Amino acid sequence: MVGADQEARAAGGMNGGPAPMVRARPWPRGAALLCCSFLCVALQPAGAETWPARPITLIVPFPAGGNVDAAARIVAEKLSVALGQQVIVDNRGGGGGNIGARAAAKSAPDGYTLLLGNAGVTTINPTLYGNPGYDIRKDFAAIGLIATAPLVVMAHPSVPAASLGELIGLAKKNPGKLNLGTPAIGSAGYLSAELFKASAGVDMVTVAYKGTAPLTSDMLGGHVQVGFNTIPPTLGNIRAGTLRALAVTTPARTALLPEVPTMAEAGVPASEAVLYFGLLAPAGTPRQIIDRLNVELRAVVALPEVRERIAADGGDPLSSSPDDYAAAIDREETRWGALVRKLGLKVD
Repeated sequence: MVGADQEARAAGGMNGGPAPMVRARPWPRGAALLCCSFLCVALQPAGAETWPARPITLIVPFPAGGNVDAAARIVAEKLSVALGQQVIVDNRGGGGGNIGARAAAKSAPDGYTLLLGNAGVTTINPTLYGNPGYDIRKDFAAIGLIATAPLVVMAHPSVPAASLGELIGLAKKNPGKLNLGTPAIGSAGYLSAELFKASAGVDMVTVAYKGTAPLTSDMLGGHVQVGFNTIPPTLGNIRAGTLRALAVTTPARTALLPEVPTMAEAGVPASEAVLYFGLLAPAGTPRQIIDRLNVELRAVVALPEVRERIAADGGDPLSSSPDDYAAAIDREETRWGALVRKLGLKVD
């Protein structure tokens, strides 16, 4: 073994030459990694947490019991399991959905407040209302789609039309004599009916109701001959033959009424109307949280149980990327906004 004085002589230090350079021996690899780990922990900001570290609020901008609420509760239940934190449904109805959407838009963009958006909130209200209190493009970040929901064009059995084409022919022969029932003015159902009238070139008297239930009731009584409505309130009557389904407004046939043709199949492709349901977060929510939610949402929508429950509530399951949902909102808001302006509709 070579001693320290021998090392020095070899370097010339004991013969009048320059003092030897002392070289530090490298740390063992394990010790270096351990020190680095302690340094990283020390540099983490105080209060940093791994998302999600607490319950998440899912705002539903409508009262409990409707199709938007049903979609929210299906998703919230499964996301709670996937994320390991409870997703709490918070119904904030009022203002056609604006009150809840406004609250979501003003929430902290930290991934702990989400919004269940439908066609009204995302694509109609921004133009229909003078000041909805939010900007759908600037105040929200799209997470992903959950489902689409068709409207169904129905006729009372007394109407001598077995198809949409026959109904159009009947309306053209009798301008202004057929009543067309719809949900409330400015709703997706109302606008879809107006779009149909314009696309088919027919003159029918629009009768707007406060909800789908009174519309269904008056249709069964024959007070209105034709109606645009969502499927769940009318499905039993359609299957019983007390109402006749002529077409659905989505591009593809719906699972609940697979025998009913689409608007395009019935010869009126310009009358297609897709009602989207999706998940949004306040603008500025970190992209990694948006992406995590999108991954989990896609997995939830793919579950057979979830797909069955969505279908039972009148929807067709549909997932998407955040960018695809944002593009759908932009496209549909432009389309419905133009129709709202053309009809001169405005709610202050």
